[in-house]
Amino acid sequence: MSARPHRNRRRLLGAVAGLTTIGALVAAMPAGSVDAYERGHGHGHGHGRTVDVQLLSFNDLHGNLEPPSGSGGRVTHTNPDGTTRTIDAGGVEYLATHLREARKGNRYSVTAAAGDMIGATPLISGLFHDEPTIEALNKLDLDVSSVGNHEFDEGAKELARIQNGGCHPTEGCYEKGKKFKGADFPYLTANVTHEKNGRPLLDPYFIWKKNGVKIGFIGVTLEGTPDIVNAAGIKGLKFGDEIEAINKYTKILERQGVKSIVALLHEGGSPASSSYNYNCDSPGPGDGISGPIVDIAKNVSPQVDALVTGHTHQAYACTIPDPAGNPRTVTSAASAGRLYTDTTLTYDRRTKDIVRTSVASANHVVTRDVPKAADMTQLIQRWNALAAPIASRPVGHIAADIDNPQAIERPLGNLIADAQLAALAPADKGGAELALMNPGGIRAPLVHKAGGAEGDGVVTYGEAFTVQPFTNMMNVVSLTGAQLTTALRQQVSGSNQGSPKILQVSKGFTYTLDMTKTGADRVVTDSIRLNGAPIDPAKSYRVAMNEFLTGGGDGFAVLKEHTNKLVGASDLDVLLTYLATNSSATAPLAPPAIGRITVVQ
Repeated sequence: MSARPHRNRRRLLGAVAGLTTIGALVAAMPAGSVDAYERGHGHGHGHGRTVDVQLLSFNDLHGNLEPPSGSGGRVTHTNPDGTTRTIDAGGVEYLATHLREARKGNRYSVTAAAGDMIGATPLISGLFHDEPTIEALNKLDLDVSSVGNHEFDEGAKELARIQNGGCHPTEGCYEKGKKFKGADFPYLTANVTHEKNGRPLLDPYFIWKKNGVKIGFIGVTLEGTPDIVNAAGIKGLKFGDEIEAINKYTKILERQGVKSIVALLHEGGSPASSSYNYNCDSPGPGDGISGPIVDIAKNVSPQVDALVTGHTHQAYACTIPDPAGNPRTVTSAASAGRLYTDTTLTYDRRTKDIVRTSVASANHVVTRDVPKAADMTQLIQRWNALAAPIASRPVGHIAADIDNPQAIERPLGNLIADAQLAALAPADKGGAELALMNPGGIRAPLVHKAGGAEGDGVVTYGEAFTVQPFTNMMNVVSLTGAQLTTALRQQVSGSNQGSPKILQVSKGFTYTLDMTKTGADRVVTDSIRLNGAPIDPAKSYRVAMNEFLTGGGDGFAVLKEHTNKLVGASDLDVLLTYLATNSSATAPLAPPAIGRITVVQ
């Protein structure tokens, strides 16, 4: 496949800052288009009244350039007889091959993403502030992406650099004579605006054009992003309602004669089955899916023809009725590049709209039984060579796999919390009495790899980095027993009621979670103990946690009410120290026992 000519479609952060009206915004914005490059031989032939446009999409890649390990690198397939099997999936070398093969024979093909392409990434990408992933996405011929919450992990200024290019402001260029070029595709943020003037942070929409066919893409970010990223990086920004933003720019696109519209939305839902091929339209349209996306889909303008979603890391290709009661395609391709979605949009040249009844969509596995894309192999090898001196360094030893992502209490969560308590318990380090760890900050398991190339149970710096890639600074703060109790109740109430976020706790801190009850009542308050003693509501306790939690992240608003904050080392450094201190080749670290949280089902 020949290389695509370079397309300079970057947008400067706040480029529309001088505009004062929506009309001026529309008039001044470059509409954006793809060039005359054609990927294939013309499915639909481009003749007659209708043509088929292939929409390839994926979401939540999180910089997984290499095949993800453990359960994070598998998908579940349901067989016709109801049994299931797992399939190893993912890896950008294979994703590139699958996408390029899928494009063959499709004269009209556009590739889009629904955010979280970067952030919370493995070391090969995270060590270099995700420049390798953007380089890979450029090679994948990604046309457009919405911005996910993790694109804000390093703040809006770093997102501007990712879009526009330039070497890192403090670390400089990573390769001599090479300057980071930025993303060849536009990142869209229709609902992220500057508080002072209300103008979009980046382009709100993008129009894909080819031979008279026009499709508008509107990109929106998770409205709740301020609750799950560090506040300093998004200061001065407002994250608006997703539905309102999509409907607003749908009208603007219609005024420009764009009738075919796709929303790229970094918010999602949860299907009733974890199998990627589950039919979530059984017994009726959208009956097999729940979560925020359902309400959003039912309220987004009927003029929007399809919703490509993400954030929940789930796989689905559903039809959810729009406000007019007509079925509309809503898709998500799991995460980590394990799946891609292939949607056929039949475009009517006369009406300039999508024939909704002809839309077909399905998720496909990025299997590893296809040839690797040579350009991606070269990219990975080049960045791995730069990372190798750091990545391959042994930092500890484990006796078995550590983690169970599906569990309420996770062994790896216990290990991380214990590491934080150990580091911050000394009086001169903060005097922590317990530690709390947010489950979303645990990004990968620690895999034993018995018999592997690294040796039995060796944990490398690269593996530890992949577990905790955010490099959040640790804090020790004072909270009352009443505030601690409220924090535990906020795990299962408020914004977390539909999708509980169970804090992982250090040894000595115990309580009971009664899942037969609802909301905050699930926490049995008189069961909360620290080293066997009941928590005293009036007493002050020293608590270790990362800066994300002390800022009230993940819906834990009460944690912002702390006092007497002391800033410590980074969460990654704390984990590395704990592994080095508590493990060796002859005495590897065993998975911590569970039992700190008693669960009543």
